[in-house]
Amino acid sequence: MVLRLCAWIIAAILALAAGPLQARPIHIVAIGASNTTGFGVGEQNAYPAVLERLLRHKGIDAHVTNAGVNGDVTTGMRNRLDTAVPNGTDIVILQPGGNDLRFFGSKQARTANIAAMVHRLHARGIRVIVYDPDPVPRDFYQWDGIHFNAAAHAKIAATLAAQIAATTKPAPATETSAPSSESPSTAEPPPPTPSAAAPAKP
Repeated sequence: MVLRLCAWIIAAILALAAGPLQARPIHIVAIGASNTTGFGVGEQNAYPAVLERLLRHKGIDAHVTNAGVNGDVTTGMRNRLDTAVPNGTDIVILQPGGNDLRFFGSKQARTANIAAMVHRLHARGIRVIVYDPDPVPRDFYQWDGIHFNAAAHAKIAATLAAQIAATTKPAPATETSAPSSESPSTAEPPPPTPSAAAPAKP
């Protein structure tokens, strides 16, 4: 009995010395339009790929799927939501963009689609981060005033990585993530709507 107890204690000490167990992988899906796909900068420089690298650098076994579609609108995102977000997804980053208004949609329909997607994902137990800054810093844009440049994607990824690494919520929660051009912000206001004064986002 004593020998068995000693063996158990030794095993416990060795386990502690080996460090904490590796947490299970985190599965993240980024949904949006061309500013999610990385139009103009390449998929490897788009924020989903940069986010995955940043999280792994922090020791988090993250797998980030880029489910952006060039030219998409929130109705399209809503229609493909269940297909784009498989079972086992932990977090969805929703970037609704500005194509709704660019393609003559209404703010009301855009807001309703965002709310419906958040509700559907929460019903599946998935955490949602809505990335919808208003206004978007002007230095985020490429020459066309529509698509994000590589530096903007890097800032967005840094902001999201800090949020994901720092928070572990017991229940799904909707968050917003809107970094400034100066430095990433961790403020979480309600998802804003696009400003007419700022260039629209795809």
